Amino acid sequence: MAFFCSFMLNRCHGRQKQTRCAVMKNYRKKRSMRENNKRLLSVITLILLALMGLFLFLGGTWLLFLGGSWFYVLAGGVMLGAAFISLRKPALATGLYAALLLVATVWALFEVGFHIWGLEVRLFTLMGVGLWLLLPAVWRSTDDWFDDKRPILAALAISCVALVISGFIPYSINGTVPADRMAAQGQPDTAGTGIPDGDWTAYGRTVGGDRYSPLAQITPANIGKLRRAWLTRTGDVRQGGEGTAAGPDQGHEFNLEVTPIKVGDTLYMCTPHSWVVAMDAATGKIKWKFDPHPDTADLAKNVYVACRGVSYYRIPDEIQTSCRTRIYSPVADVRIVALDAQTGRPCDDFGDHGFISLREYLGHVPHGFHFVTSPPLVAKNRLITGGWIFDNQANFEPSGAVRGFDATTGEIAWAWDAGHQPETWKPGPNDELTRDTPNAWGVYTADPDLGLVYIPTGNAPPDNWGGTRRPFDDATSSATIALDIVTGERRWTYQTVHHDLWDMDIPSGPSMVDLPGPDGTVIPALVQSTKRGEFFVLDRRTGETVPGYPVEERRVPTAGAAPDDHVSPTQPFPVAMPTLTPPDLKERDMWGATLLDQMICRIQYRQSAYEGQFTPPHVGQTTIVYPAFYGIVDWQGITIDPQRKIMLANASYLPFRIRLERRQKLEEPGTLPKWNGQGEEPAAKGDALSVSPDYGTPYVAFTDAWLNPLQIPCKGPIWGTLTAIDLITHRIVWQHPVGTTRDTGPFRTHNNLPLPTGMYNIGGNIVTKGGVVFMAATADDYLRAFDLATGKVLWRDRLPAGGQATPMTYEIGGRQYVLIAAGGHGGLDTRSGDYIIAYTLDGTQNGGTAQ
Repeated sequence: MAFFCSFMLNRCHGRQKQTRCAVMKNYRKKRSMRENNKRLLSVITLILLALMGLFLFLGGTWLLFLGGSWFYVLAGGVMLGAAFISLRKPALATGLYAALLLVATVWALFEVGFHIWGLEVRLFTLMGVGLWLLLPAVWRSTDDWFDDKRPILAALAISCVALVISGFIPYSINGTVPADRMAAQGQPDTAGTGIPDGDWTAYGRTVGGDRYSPLAQITPANIGKLRRAWLTRTGDVRQGGEGTAAGPDQGHEFNLEVTPIKVGDTLYMCTPHSWVVAMDAATGKIKWKFDPHPDTADLAKNVYVACRGVSYYRIPDEIQTSCRTRIYSPVADVRIVALDAQTGRPCDDFGDHGFISLREYLGHVPHGFHFVTSPPLVAKNRLITGGWIFDNQANFEPSGAVRGFDATTGEIAWAWDAGHQPETWKPGPNDELTRDTPNAWGVYTADPDLGLVYIPTGNAPPDNWGGTRRPFDDATSSATIALDIVTGERRWTYQTVHHDLWDMDIPSGPSMVDLPGPDGTVIPALVQSTKRGEFFVLDRRTGETVPGYPVEERRVPTAGAAPDDHVSPTQPFPVAMPTLTPPDLKERDMWGATLLDQMICRIQYRQSAYEGQFTPPHVGQTTIVYPAFYGIVDWQGITIDPQRKIMLANASYLPFRIRLERRQKLEEPGTLPKWNGQGEEPAAKGDALSVSPDYGTPYVAFTDAWLNPLQIPCKGPIWGTLTAIDLITHRIVWQHPVGTTRDTGPFRTHNNLPLPTGMYNIGGNIVTKGGVVFMAATADDYLRAFDLATGKVLWRDRLPAGGQATPMTYEIGGRQYVLIAAGGHGGLDTRSGDYIIAYTLDGTQNGGTAQ
């Protein structure tokens, strides 16, 4: 028995020893794995920091040599040092990196203060590395994690506090329209006289272009009940392009920019491929559709495949016609079609069985060199239009003359031709209008009571070099020009940019408003918006500045212009009106997705020619253009509440770059073929594919939006705003960022966090008597409603495609509707589609949420 007990006891001890050995073996194995992981993570950290450090050190040295910030070479040097010190002294490396993060926080606050987007780009990259260093297996010198990581934790905490504080610093202008002004029932909308309240009969509701509706059923109090009433698809979609098989629209901007009009019970609109569509205003059901079958040769060459709208006109009763109510629409192959508003059939007594060609009187027009995207203005039995002339191709392009036609017969009545003597004349069958004059491609506005149409002009091609411009080109470019509607005689001219070298053409006609004058008088005024973000307030009878709204000439940069050109030493600036023009760029304004690409932008800034707004394009050196031809306020123009005297403008902020090069650099090796204007323009090769050839001049131009290698803007947020300006006090009432980054990202991706940065926008806004402002336009694909009093977002609806158009509102059957075209925009790269969407209170479809 004693023997058995001794045997069993020894056996138990043996088993315990084996268990202890197994446990120790397993422990040693796990410890070895942890050590291997620790070494692996240390190597990864070393490589990561060394690469980032080397990039920042080399780039920072270059930037410092160019006169830029010292921080990047310092950051790169510290990262390199910390990376290699970590091999032997991880605690010292941790402290060194923590010190860098603290210095970065102080430096960032010194550069941009508590501005969230400025701090974010400067600190997030370094904070991301700091969070990596918190991993237990990285840079450990003791078994106490907290003791090892204390410096990094402290530095991260300080950086986080700075970011949190910046998140509470407003970057809006907060204010409120006074209650008495919100309730104002003062000056009527004189441009709307005779138009039923429930109609929207022109692009801006009236030919006065104020984009104001007297409807008041939808208000801030009930906006939460706004829902989709109907959705209709036109059927006109992009033919090929990104994400689809190759097609005829590939390489073009396919843009559904249309603002439909509403007359009686019918909506009328056009589509990018020039279809004209009539819809039932209550249901969205298509009544008729007309396809003018534009010439495919033009469609293949047109840069833009777009149509912004159609025009409605009722032929006066005293004129004999079988087509009394008409819809006029531009066609992509440089024609205008007149259709019977009831049936959609061409009006046989207009032109050639319903069509007139705008190629007539222009001489040779290569395909794609001239087309119309805006609706013609029709008043006093005149149809008035100009058109778009292909920018930056030559200095012998087709004429930019504006023409007036008999709205009944389509016969030309007059042409306003800046280069002809007399400048207003009626060309004959064999006459040619002066080539290469300033064109007017935007929506025109008019005051029928005064008998004046207001033409927003561009400049004589090419845009960025004016050495061969003639005196009449310079006198009429980038200007608002008042013409007599019936005769075409020029009544006055007001120029907003002298000798324009930056493509600052006026993209939209002015908006009408009656303003109080001295001694209780009323001044019939207009407000002309510009791509610069400036607003000129003029007496629409004379073109003179309205008292209290002066303009002064200020000196602008002139150095560095092309030697065979000249630069205006001054430019006009409205001094009483608020401006949306951004401050001149500084190096600290540069931005990116990370600290690394932000440094690239800073290097590019230092390498570029830039002395602020109006820096002339340089030869052989990149020039920054800001504000740029993309526009602070582009073709959407502005909105004016004529009773409350509040003006609304949505703005975008994106710099561009220009570089002029000697023509021989591209023509001698054959990458840019020579051309004298005969036949079709030859196709460029290789590096010249994206160049502006500017034939007939000594130069070619390279032009692009200023994006860094990640396709991130080099100028940081805010990128888009909506602003309310009081036309009586001349002050900004409120201004807020509008739009988020939800549908934009690095490398032109369409997925992102919805950061409230404000977003680039194309398309306008409207305002109602009910005190609600509606706007889509932003690149994040929403229709939004704002409180006119405060600018607060009241409601929004996610659109199935980009809403880069101006909305409209109308009434039918006792209900107010709001309508938006959602079809996307090739320039903003938003989702493409063919949707027309209407909303009403307690609509039948889902969509729309109160904020």
